[in-house]
Amino acid sequence: MRIWQKPISLDVLTKMNANTAADHLGLEFTQLGDDFLGARIHVERKTMQPYGRLHGGVSVLVAETLGSCGAFYACGPQFHAFGLEINANHVKGASSGYIHGTARPFHIGKSTHVWGIELKNENNELICMSRITVAIIQNPA
Repeated sequence: MRIWQKPISLDVLTKMNANTAADHLGLEFTQLGDDFLGARIHVERKTMQPYGRLHGGVSVLVAETLGSCGAFYACGPQFHAFGLEINANHVKGASSGYIHGTARPFHIGKSTHVWGIELKNENNELICMSRITVAIIQNPA
């Protein structure tokens, strides 16, 4: 079942995130289905911690971006989405290649959404699992 309530495409997602932290770190939107969206980020010096591994904060940035964008496009045109809480479990390190994130909703309510995000390496191994709770607020304009 298609969940999107606003016009959405990979191009729309890319333009919406232009000149943001996600864009600066090289996040690319790569997938869009009826009830999920995906992106990838390259593990390189600017996305690493000093020890040569993907920075955990970058994993959270990917999760926050996917979950927040998903919630924004899955709520009605008169609403905005704002993150309330996010958690992440980092289960495997990554020192090269791309990390692919996929976000799917666990709950789409009138005032909150809960999204689950999995980040995997190029061998389809789980790197990080995250959950974000998003407030759905009516647009004051």
